[in-house]
Amino acid sequence: MTAPKNILIVEDEPLIAMMLEDFLEILDKVAVGSADCVSGAMSLIEAGGIDAAILDLNLRGGETSLPIADALAAANIPFVFATGGSHDSVAERFRDRPSLAKPFTMDGVAKALEALA
Repeated sequence: MTAPKNILIVEDEPLIAMMLEDFLEILDKVAVGSADCVSGAMSLIEAGGIDAAILDLNLRGGETSLPIADALAAANIPFVFATGGSHDSVAERFRDRPSLAKPFTMDGVAKALEALA
């Protein structure tokens, strides 16, 4: 599989989402959309054109990105969880997926996306 190019960002902090968009541009990737909640992400997934996703595990209002991860897994779209906690906070069924530790670095984002290839 080739490295993913078109990346969905699911992040509830606007400044972090903008930073990820900048990182992706520098890494010659395309942020095909950004969502801060489950419903917004689901709409973007349904629209298609996504090669991979970066999912903030815990979203505002007590939401988690697990329903998004389920939808991506069902569509065979790879994803990485972004979390400020440990990888143990990821649901057991997704612990084989790569994770991206906060705070983000460009190198960390690049390595996480390379792990999806």
